[in-house]
Amino acid sequence: QVQLVESGGGLVQPGGSLRLSCAPSTSISSFNNVGWYRQAPGKEREMVARLITSDGSTSYVESVKGRFTISRDHAENTIVLQMNSLEPADTAVYICNARRTWQTFWGQGTQVTVSS
Repeated sequence: QVQLVESGGGLVQPGGSLRLSCAPSTSISSFNNVGWYRQAPGKEREMVARLITSDGSTSYVESVKGRFTISRDHAENTIVLQMNSLEPADTAVYICNARRTWQTFWGQGTQVTVSS
């Protein structure tokens, strides 16, 4: 069974930055795409950022474009979400996701709180 382990969440002031990491228990190359979702209290889970492993192309939800960057650390076999200019609306549990053609895997999530 594939495991995805997230780290890097925490409390940050508005305008600050956080870096989230997701470490799969197997090679990232074994997935078609990897990404980050988030879920805030009382809201539906939404896709934040996605990376296609075959060509490295990325996509983002409109609200984070220009502020968040998803990348792949080949040496560490991790999926990184760099979050800059954080806003209170970014407060949520951030969840790592990895997909193969017939399988989807989820991490446990890491809390990100943006507050002064």
